[in-house]
Amino acid sequence: MYTHYKNIIRHIKNYYQLYILVLPAVIIIFLFNYIPMYGVQIAFREFDPTKGFAGGEFAGLKYFIKFIKSFQFTDLIKNTFLLSFYSIIAGFPVPIILALIINQIKNSKVKKFIQTVSYMPHFISVIVLVGMLSIFLSPSSGIIGHIYRSLGLEAVNFMGATKYFRFIYVFSDIWQHSGWNSIIYIAALSAIDPNLYEAAEVDGASRWQKLVMIDIPSLIPTIVILLILNSGNILNIGFEKIYLMQNSMNLPVSEVISTYVYKIGIMSNQISYSSAIGLFNTLINFIFLITVNFISKKISDISLW
Repeated sequence: MYTHYKNIIRHIKNYYQLYILVLPAVIIIFLFNYIPMYGVQIAFREFDPTKGFAGGEFAGLKYFIKFIKSFQFTDLIKNTFLLSFYSIIAGFPVPIILALIINQIKNSKVKKFIQTVSYMPHFISVIVLVGMLSIFLSPSSGIIGHIYRSLGLEAVNFMGATKYFRFIYVFSDIWQHSGWNSIIYIAALSAIDPNLYEAAEVDGASRWQKLVMIDIPSLIPTIVILLILNSGNILNIGFEKIYLMQNSMNLPVSEVISTYVYKIGIMSNQISYSSAIGLFNTLINFIFLITVNFISKKISDISLW
């Protein structure tokens, strides 16, 4: 045992520069991810601000049961899951396809131009994006409304229609983030050994065959890891965009766990109840992450741990 600790100390001394480099990240994670876990107990107590986190009366699983028995429980889980599921199904392959297309472009100037254009929407703020959607899709003054009327059709209030909400959310998200999300796949493609391409050309492989036999297999480890990470956020739909897109007409499909927690916790001041819902959400995501990671490890031997 003593020898083991001695080896660890020697290793730290030999590579102390690397440990110093990673130290700020460790401190930030500790301060903002681990220390706040102390407040999780609010979900199990009758929170009283005057008594602190641990001063309230112990309530056990009262608020978890309350949420599960709530008439909104089914709709909240359904809305959150469907938005996340559609985002993964429709949005996850797009950055991969975009990276493969960009990688096939030989002209460096054209390649850089396409990359820059595809990255730019990522830097548009959520408020500006939702404002753009509201302007473009307005039935009275929007571009789409004018097109409908020019064709002799009645303009549709897309932002207020429940059947269009998920489509608008998912595809606006794809437009905004696909270019940025493709960076990691482009980096993975750039790490492929050029000798593989040369050997494929000697064997007479076409560009399509090189893409199928070299590029895509090289991306599979990255794809699997990112898919596992995304599965750990299956119920973590972004709050800001959905909240800004919400209105009284699309609320039946736009009310998700994050917006409900905000309304219950901040606007209604039910701190313990909202904390219990948030913790429940985290536990479900954790179960998804463990399950998908286990399945991936069994099937492909690729996993996070």
